[in-house]
Amino acid sequence: MSEKELRRSMSVLPIGTVMKLTSLSARQIRYYEEQELVFPARSEGNRRLYSLNDVDRILEIQDYISDGLNIADIKNIYDGKQTIKKELSDSEIRQLLRDEMLQIGRLSDESGAQLPSNRIK
Repeated sequence: MSEKELRRSMSVLPIGTVMKLTSLSARQIRYYEEQELVFPARSEGNRRLYSLNDVDRILEIQDYISDGLNIADIKNIYDGKQTIKKELSDSEIRQLLRDEMLQIGRLSDESGAQLPSNRIK
């Protein structure tokens, strides 16, 4: 584990700080723990301590909820049983295709110079 990841996984943030960072109430954060979506560490005094990774997950859960998912759907996502299906617009699909083709070198000439991007529409 890299030093950066190690620091992000250190449980040092009390629930009050997490409340400020996420704009959630303590009850909402505890509910996510009850639903086994986040797993804060406990101090010697049995207080919850969160890591930056926990905060990221809580913010991600908020995004899923704002996208209309319920707790069961979110649990399935984290259990790997479900994936989010996002509909892409035609222009987004074209851009993804163009980017992939550029990555594999199909839109490059022999010298490595890229051909104009207006070729794919």
